[in-house]
Amino acid sequence: MVIRAAEENGTFIPHFCYHKKLSIAANCRMCLVDIEKAPKPMPACATPVTQGMIVRTKSEKAIKAQQSVMEFLLINHPLDCPICDQGGECQLQDLAVGYGGSASRYKEEKRVVFHKEVGPLISMEEMSRCIQCTRCVRFGQEIAGVMELGMAHRGEHSEITTFVGRSVDSELSGNMIDICPVGALTSKPFRYSARTWELSRRKSVSPHDSTGANLIVQVKNGKVMRVVPLENEDVNECWIADRDRFSYEALNSDARLTKPMIKQGGQWAEVEWTVALEYVANGLKGIKTEHGANAIGALATEHSTVEELFLLAQLVRGLGSDNVDTRLRQADFTTGAGARWLGLPIAELSTLDRALVVGSFLRKDHPLFASRLRQAAKRGAQISAIGGANDDWLISLSQRVTVAPSAWAQALADVAAAVAAERGVSAPAVGNATDAAKAIAASLLSGQSKAILLGNAATQHPQASSLQALAQWIAEQTGAKLGFLGESANTVGAQLVGAQPQQGGLNAGQMLAGKGLKAMVLLGVEPEFDTANPSAAMAAVQGADMVVSLSSFKTSANEYADVILPIAPFSETSGTFVNAEGRVQSFHGVVKPLGDTRPAWKVLRVLGTMLGLEGFAYETSEEVKARALGDLAALPAKLNNATSAAINLSASTGGLQRLADVPIYSADALVRRAPSLQATADGKAPVASLPQALWAELGLAEGAQVKVSQDGGSAVLPAVLDASLPANVVRVPAGHPATATLGASFGTVRVEKA
Repeated sequence: MVIRAAEENGTFIPHFCYHKKLSIAANCRMCLVDIEKAPKPMPACATPVTQGMIVRTKSEKAIKAQQSVMEFLLINHPLDCPICDQGGECQLQDLAVGYGGSASRYKEEKRVVFHKEVGPLISMEEMSRCIQCTRCVRFGQEIAGVMELGMAHRGEHSEITTFVGRSVDSELSGNMIDICPVGALTSKPFRYSARTWELSRRKSVSPHDSTGANLIVQVKNGKVMRVVPLENEDVNECWIADRDRFSYEALNSDARLTKPMIKQGGQWAEVEWTVALEYVANGLKGIKTEHGANAIGALATEHSTVEELFLLAQLVRGLGSDNVDTRLRQADFTTGAGARWLGLPIAELSTLDRALVVGSFLRKDHPLFASRLRQAAKRGAQISAIGGANDDWLISLSQRVTVAPSAWAQALADVAAAVAAERGVSAPAVGNATDAAKAIAASLLSGQSKAILLGNAATQHPQASSLQALAQWIAEQTGAKLGFLGESANTVGAQLVGAQPQQGGLNAGQMLAGKGLKAMVLLGVEPEFDTANPSAAMAAVQGADMVVSLSSFKTSANEYADVILPIAPFSETSGTFVNAEGRVQSFHGVVKPLGDTRPAWKVLRVLGTMLGLEGFAYETSEEVKARALGDLAALPAKLNNATSAAINLSASTGGLQRLADVPIYSADALVRRAPSLQATADGKAPVASLPQALWAELGLAEGAQVKVSQDGGSAVLPAVLDASLPANVVRVPAGHPATATLGASFGTVRVEKA
């Protein structure tokens, strides 16, 4: 189109409705240009370039056309720039200076559009400012995959609105705020809190999922005020998920921990750093002397930086133990030696021809990966899924196999059998080539670029190694790439820096099952929310003689910890994350640490020195990173999804099986404490989703409550009917206080009417 050609040649053409990532609407007419031999000015966004075409963007005809369009746009626009949140970064404001008149000829009454209530994230209070560019409508349809906003009525009565009484619930909805060229859609949490020119802008990286979205964090008076995307075509394009955008609220919340605390006689006392660190150092030395180094273990979340994880592992190994792990939700630890990664560049997800996604709640686990696969599907890619629930991914799937978690390995074996029959080779396991399996096999055997992607639930599955081995065999036979979607911001980094047992130490599963640990160091871990089996994990930490919690927030650590050390979240420390594709991204702290908070890498460095360990003399986080990751050019060689694990299809199938997703706003400590995210539809308290047969058997009606019991714990939850669930599966989310009393994410449960 003319507008793209002009842009590539450095010529600016004014526009509102055109956006390079959205389809062409040509409804603002601001980009009218003068094309030789055309009878009237033409919209540059909707006019294709042809050989020998002569376009004038600054001729009198073009300028006059643009000025008259601007006059029409300003006829009804309210003059509220001084109080408008968009002031200072408003396209209409900028272009009105160049193309608007100095006085209005319009004397009639201006139109008024009433405000809409669309949820806790987006404010539609001033819809009179809307210029009907429809960018938000097209974003919903084309990028987010769900048309939540639309235009009603005609002429001067046109207005953007939601479907009757609905809120905007997409996990990417905040991007509508960025692409609105006027102040009609604004950020509700940020509203009226700062002027854009008062904010200083600093680059950062999202600490949530494995995309590693690039952010611009905007700061005023040492406080994070707003987060917006930094465009990076290879990683997050120009979008970010709502949790990347709004989780900053937790950084300024009352839940922040600001002083080191020690429990004395059952009471918490605030102490100085030196006192707290000496207490920890002496405690660890004492336990090592009394019970041996193997009684000490450390657990960390994969939302921690490379530097923090490296120093934690060094600290534990320096004491003579190998009990260190980050795989808190995992149940099967026999999955191969290499660092597991996405298996292909993130950008390639948009161009795949074929994909099979196994065991993933894709839309909520990886909003931006889902968006890329949605673009691929629109281009004609065939995407298939094997999982335990029929969540709407807003992608047109070519095949979907929904079975109980214990049957996932069998479902993959069926696909392998179909591939083997088609290729005339012997299958790796006994499978039954069902119609769905044949369709998935046929899909994977055709097409050019293909991938088999294992989601979070597949990684956390009790048969994860069998799923990986089967997926590897299918990938080899079909020429597809095998990849892991990756759970957290630094899942790949944790593997690269050895924050997992290297010489036969206890893994996370063993430590959290209470295998005789006397001292536990928890880096950012909340055992009741972050682990595969919360009830066992809580018992394990309560059974230890000494628990050291390094946390940014006040947590239930008050119950089981002996020392709590306040550490800086991602906005207050420098560090590095390695995303799903193995891309190393470093960032700096954007504000000073709050109160007496300190960056975790500094706390661990001082602790290492106090314990008299070698190799803790680091001055900067860059030095730690250089030591931890070594030569960055050699990193790709360490990424390896190969496994030699045996395939085991037998799984305990008795009773009702639990399918536990981790809701998008329960996945880490930051989102759990962001009030606006918790007020969304996705932040609602968990419910027990029951299959049709069980619903009928218990004689439930709408609004009923059920008691779910598992591993000696129970929870009373509202029940909902989900007819898409397999007959022996009950879906009960994890990562939430309401379900923290239950056991393993994949286990048998008992359900009765409450």
